[in-house]
Amino acid sequence: MFPCREQEEQKTVDSLKKNLSDAAILDVFILTYDRMYRYQGAWHLEKKLIFPSNVLLESENENALRDELMRRQGCAGQRQEIRKIASEDEKLLRFLCGTMKHIRMSKGVIRRGITQVTEGPLKGMESQICKIDRHKRLASLRTLEGRNIKYIPAGLEIVEKTI
Repeated sequence: MFPCREQEEQKTVDSLKKNLSDAAILDVFILTYDRMYRYQGAWHLEKKLIFPSNVLLESENENALRDELMRRQGCAGQRQEIRKIASEDEKLLRFLCGTMKHIRMSKGVIRRGITQVTEGPLKGMESQICKIDRHKRLASLRTLEGRNIKYIPAGLEIVEKTI
């Protein structure tokens, strides 16, 4: 993960793709998720950033990537340190996002206090969900990044709740 200025994520992606060699990076991207917002009397599906103010760099040669970033500090706009994503978290993100680098909206039900996701990327991942905000149609997935507990947001619409 490479920090960048807020709301300049796509500009940073373009700059890094243009200025870094193929030997240093495989891909530079941002991760997004679907989120429901209610305005003008209706629900609207919008894309939000999973990691605001960060872009993700995929590389097979971490040393070459670090060297090129040090040589081209101006290409990303500022000097920042890259942070590595834990392998467990990487697997989770790859599973949720797939090749689209985007987490689609999921749907589910709550029966007798137990959440069951019926469709979408969160299906079968109910044990990973630590919090559901039914009003915002949002689920938080718990992940351990180093020693810090982090949360990955994902859209989840609960269409039915029975007691």
